[in-house]
Amino acid sequence: MDKVGIGIIGCGNISSAYLKAMASFPILDIKGVADLNEELARQRAAEFGLEAKTVEALLADPGIEIIVNLTVPKAHVSVAMRALEAGKHTYSEKPLGISFAEGHALALAAREKGLRIGAAPDTFFGGSHQTAREMIDAGVLGQPVGGTATFMCPGHERWHPNPAFYYEVGGGPMLDMGPYYITDLVNLLGPVDKVAGFATAPRKERVITSQPRHGEIIPVDVATHVAGVMAFQCGAVVQIGMSFDVAGHKHVPLEIYGTDGTLIVPDPNHFGGQIEYLKKGGSFEPQETTRPYADGNYRSIGVADMAHALRSGRPHRANGDLALHVLEVMEAFQRAAERGTTIDITTKTERPAPLSQSLRDGRLAR
Repeated sequence: MDKVGIGIIGCGNISSAYLKAMASFPILDIKGVADLNEELARQRAAEFGLEAKTVEALLADPGIEIIVNLTVPKAHVSVAMRALEAGKHTYSEKPLGISFAEGHALALAAREKGLRIGAAPDTFFGGSHQTAREMIDAGVLGQPVGGTATFMCPGHERWHPNPAFYYEVGGGPMLDMGPYYITDLVNLLGPVDKVAGFATAPRKERVITSQPRHGEIIPVDVATHVAGVMAFQCGAVVQIGMSFDVAGHKHVPLEIYGTDGTLIVPDPNHFGGQIEYLKKGGSFEPQETTRPYADGNYRSIGVADMAHALRSGRPHRANGDLALHVLEVMEAFQRAAERGTTIDITTKTERPAPLSQSLRDGRLAR
């Protein structure tokens, strides 16, 4: 198998999950890791038996085809632009950028250079979400009518060791957690047509309760409670709530309603989980997960799919069009709140192709 060389920029919290999962995909050949904090890069490299390099060395390495960009959100586009300038394809952690304008500029730059961009989340590849997609495509819901998408918690300062960036521009619950929910909804229902919403920030400061910065006060520069509605091109209307201000709730992550039934879809921040289905006139019943990748944390499967796509010449699933569409939708909630009006979504994207086979063997996956 002709492997694809991978360079990783950003060695923070999420990099460990990526590096563990990458071992599952034989097509990925990790050539090195880099971080502005060179000591952090050395520690991560030692942990996984890799080579720590400078960012410049990674970008100059002719054996690297894809740069995996795991930096903080506000650096996603600047690092991706450097990768494109170096002639590398690039795959970023979510979101694609902290504004639609910079995400759009990145997409244009990639198109001009004939290079691919991609972005997390790739959790919609998970077995539970692919099974739910299969059920919807088989018509178990009848005509899709609507749904709900809910993530609400007290805030990430409870557990994250360095949570300040969650409350800076580019943070907040919509840009942090919204990508999981909206991307999976596009996977399940197709693209979004219009958005309406409200966005508030009940507190201007937060107190960190995690270590090592326990007791430190951080400012809040973004909306931390967002509620809205998405009208999908298929006709479904889905309510969404994303919050860092809620002590607790009893909503499930995703419910999809149709004329003939209702589907409970597991947490889109994970690959697995229990699907439930109610047929009209019946009651909710658990459903068997029939697709792979429901039994673990496969973050980086989007990179593996991109690598297979490069070798076979097909589109990759966690692609730039999808990520840019989701970014525009997320930003539209703030715009709708500020303008007091419905926002039309301008970007076009296709539902990602269903995952047809495993990406873990030596064959090129479709």
